[in-house]
Amino acid sequence: MKKIIGALILTFFISSISFAQAIFEFENDVYDFGKVKDGEKVTHVFKFKNVGQEPLQILKIDASCGCTQPEWPKTPIEPGQSSEIKVVFDSENRVGVTSRQITIQSNAVLPSGATGRYVLTLKGEVTP
Repeated sequence: MKKIIGALILTFFISSISFAQAIFEFENDVYDFGKVKDGEKVTHVFKFKNVGQEPLQILKIDASCGCTQPEWPKTPIEPGQSSEIKVVFDSENRVGVTSRQITIQSNAVLPSGATGRYVLTLKGEVTP
């Protein structure tokens, strides 16, 4: 009986911790920019909301290529608040079908329940 009560208390404790988290909710985490000419710059804004119960802090963002530059809020996003991540892709000398990833490191829990990194994607085709 003590083991059952202990297990129930542990389950309740773990459940309550999982609800007190920051959670990303992106409008869209993939942006297809279609076709652009070599040398054009593509700018896109990924909009998101913190649907969790704790402030969301973006710690770092890495782009898969130096041709992709992200800008993000440096201050915490409070629960219920929205913000955005602006990404600029420079297509110069990138002819062909392309896909660039932007990896976000934060304190947020992902929709899958995992913690860690969230990936945004820019894709399209660069023509000569």
